[in-house]
Amino acid sequence: MSEERRSLAETCAGELQEILSRYLDRRSALLPVLQLAQREYGWISDDTMREVARIVGCRPVDVYEAVTFYSIFHRQPPGKYVLEVCRTLSCALLGGRKLTQHLEERLGIRCGETTPDGLFTLREVECIGACSNAPAMLINNRIYEDLTPEKLDAILDELRAEAM
Repeated sequence: MSEERRSLAETCAGELQEILSRYLDRRSALLPVLQLAQREYGWISDDTMREVARIVGCRPVDVYEAVTFYSIFHRQPPGKYVLEVCRTLSCALLGGRKLTQHLEERLGIRCGETTPDGLFTLREVECIGACSNAPAMLINNRIYEDLTPEKLDAILDELRAEAM
């Protein structure tokens, strides 16, 4: 583990114990412990995966498989705003792919990348449960529905102003 940061066990001891106490088998606490780690550090590094493996009593590869399977976990430090465009059928049919392309052009990045100023990370994700108001996306877990390129531009302008 990096020496420049304190361990999860040190920084979140009480919360970690509360999570672990809910499970008969510590390995069952893997996802909640990963969520705690991401909340604490902002993303899941290799060091963090090894630490979580020690905490829950599993192999680091088991943690890696969970982190890479679930799109909620970040493998790199994300931007201040994480833009997650739904790519499943309802959103795709109603213009979700065009929204992704618009965001890539407007932000000058591709999916999976973060803007050089660290403000925006763009991702495509599976269904976010907003099919009736597609196309939709999440920004830091807040849902935006019935999107158009014009609405996206207004949202980006608001976020940039908020970040100043």
